[in-house]
Amino acid sequence: MSGFTEADVADQSGKCFIVTGANTGIGFEAAKVLARKGARVLLACRDASKAAEAIRQIGPGVDVAHLPLDLADLGSVANAAEIAAKEPRVDVLLNNAGVMFPPLTRTAQGFELQWGVNHLGGFALTALLLPRLAETAGSRVVITASLAHNRGNIQWDDLNAEKGYNRAGRYSDSKLANMLHFAELDRRLRASGSPVAAIGCHPGVAATELMRHAGPFKVFTPLFGLLLNTAAAGAWPALQAACDPAAKPGGYYGPQGMGEMRGRSGKAKRSASAQDAALARRLWDVSAQMTGIDPGLAPA
Repeated sequence: MSGFTEADVADQSGKCFIVTGANTGIGFEAAKVLARKGARVLLACRDASKAAEAIRQIGPGVDVAHLPLDLADLGSVANAAEIAAKEPRVDVLLNNAGVMFPPLTRTAQGFELQWGVNHLGGFALTALLLPRLAETAGSRVVITASLAHNRGNIQWDDLNAEKGYNRAGRYSDSKLANMLHFAELDRRLRASGSPVAAIGCHPGVAATELMRHAGPFKVFTPLFGLLLNTAAAGAWPALQAACDPAAKPGGYYGPQGMGEMRGRSGKAKRSASAQDAALARRLWDVSAQMTGIDPGLAPA
């Protein structure tokens, strides 16, 4: 069967990757592969003890460090970007961290948590690191979306869930935002002549800690390793987007098996809404306004 797996990741010596949410699940699996292929990897996550345990599990003889990052706090995002910008080089920002189906919760700035963490935090971190990424030829921003984007219908008149909250619906909306973000980002990067490429991916359906708020659905997660994707296989699309020389700017990658839920990575399908350029431009403007951070890229 054709498709990209971790076996296709070439030597990454000399490169630096930032992986958000890298202490567990798909982020951890991606970070582990990258580190063992010789890259310097910054595990961008909140909990220092969990980051230390992840570093221990990745093993000795690798160049891995913790980058403190709480995507639910734009102040923490700014601090993380400032620290990361001091690296000798940054080749790839892999936006992987996310939260799914929590009870109604708000970020430090008052945003609904899934919108704030899954989209706005990554939007801000990406914008702040773009100048540093642009100093390295062939650099990439990878944004992790989900099959759930197909059900997304962004509530433009209630982005902060002040009128109502459906946890599954809000998750889908945040994943549609991820799709629109990487597409619009890449259009603007191409128009500006930037060396940075923006690429999207999704993991299919994998058994990870992302399911911790899924209530009764959690009973099915032991079956995922048999019927759907493991966390390790779920990382293959992210690794393809981050490392595959053939991955195209603006491309979108995911599992090639049944319903794009499992299997080797390759080109993935997008919903009609995810391909709506006017919707993407609207999201860009709204995101810059909500975060107070302008990525400094003119419309394509």
